[in-house]
Amino acid sequence: MKPLSACTSVMVGKDASIDGSTMIARNDDTFLPLTPQRFVVHPAYQDETRQWISNQNGFRLTLPRTGMRYSATPNADDANEGVYAESGFNEVDVAMSATESVYGNPATLAYDPWVPAGLAEDSLPSVVLPYIHSSREGVEYLGQLIKQYGSPEGNGVMFSDHDEIWYMEIVTGHHWVAARIPDDTYVVVANQVAIQTVDFSDPQNFMWSAGLQEFVEQHHLNPNRTGFNFRKIFGTSNEKDRNYNTPRVWYGQRYLTPSLIQSPTSADLPFVLRADRKIRVEDVQFILSSHYNETEFDPLAHGQGATKTKYRPIAMNRTQNSHVLQLKNDGVSTSSAIMWLNFGIPTFSPYVPFFGNVQNTAPSYAETPLEMDDISAYWMYRKLSMLVESHYADFIQLDRDFKTAMMQMFIEHVAKTRAHADQLPSKQVSAYLEQQNQRLVDIMEQRVHSFMNQLMSKGLTLSKLTYNMDKNL
Repeated sequence: MKPLSACTSVMVGKDASIDGSTMIARNDDTFLPLTPQRFVVHPAYQDETRQWISNQNGFRLTLPRTGMRYSATPNADDANEGVYAESGFNEVDVAMSATESVYGNPATLAYDPWVPAGLAEDSLPSVVLPYIHSSREGVEYLGQLIKQYGSPEGNGVMFSDHDEIWYMEIVTGHHWVAARIPDDTYVVVANQVAIQTVDFSDPQNFMWSAGLQEFVEQHHLNPNRTGFNFRKIFGTSNEKDRNYNTPRVWYGQRYLTPSLIQSPTSADLPFVLRADRKIRVEDVQFILSSHYNETEFDPLAHGQGATKTKYRPIAMNRTQNSHVLQLKNDGVSTSSAIMWLNFGIPTFSPYVPFFGNVQNTAPSYAETPLEMDDISAYWMYRKLSMLVESHYADFIQLDRDFKTAMMQMFIEHVAKTRAHADQLPSKQVSAYLEQQNQRLVDIMEQRVHSFMNQLMSKGLTLSKLTYNMDKNL
């Protein structure tokens, strides 16, 4: 298996969002700055015998004979790098994002070690998302697979539907816990076991692996005198956590709940919180594109200082795919699933909205070459990101203005598209949404290239190979 990725996740309950949406979101970070990604739709199938075999660790299983249509954001080089479908919706508006890498501690793994050929991140969405009809069922379905096949790594998995969000943490070879996110709260997770108190008398809001309590008791794993704090029992709390992980959670919570004063290195940051205001999709995007903005820890801030690189920021150059999976509850259900997708560095690139109820994606997203080109969306947004960062002080405000203008256009586009979809016969909606997705891709291709030309023209005036001279010379 490849090394675990290092992601940041955000979840927003329907009563915490400004419009009643559920939202699950994540930065998919790899260990290389360039790991080209695609955005595709896999068609439904019926009465077929299908085998799934991972080319990363050899995991295999026989898939159900019927599977639903689902979208995915896999690696472009899946033959060598693995599929890693990562994020998407299925045709009944269940969203899944997988995974948030989490790390168990040696005391727990000693008694239930990883299973090398078990179900890993590279296979997860592909063997789960086409077969589930709710977020709760997603946890149950994946739990059965982990029981049968085991896991070779620690993974946090998000599921959502129109009503519920569930977050599941797989922390040893066979043990896991899942928590239903309260509707009026949000969650930020960053590569640590995050779930805290587990109430075993409340199966409506918690699920867990068979024999979990007995496992902990038998091996004397609970360090607390009372209660069952999943994070304390199975998680880690070390120097790496306090520099690499917890500050990201702190910043997300600081942004949404500024009234709560906390330390960026606290080992006890709350799992769920209530925001000081209703949460917009733009707020989630800001968190995922952030780098400790307006703090002493911002690596892009002016001046020098040791604190600028003290903590690992949320957005990075190796963020390959940042997404917000939004399920709206304020209109026609046939146009309520929206993936806000960012293939550039999130700090510098816009989140483009794509309706989920479609049969295909735009060729510039579905076909990504491994080498840079002038056609694919992945490489276009990577170029934009590089251009802005190359002259950050001179370009960042232009970039902010561009992203703001695009967001205004996106909001208008989504509203008008949904209003028109509301008037169409249900059989025509999917084709219309696919057409609108392509239309937006075409618009963005023109606008991004125009903006990059503007930046390059300005960049030509910033060369250090210059000298003040008489205008006639």
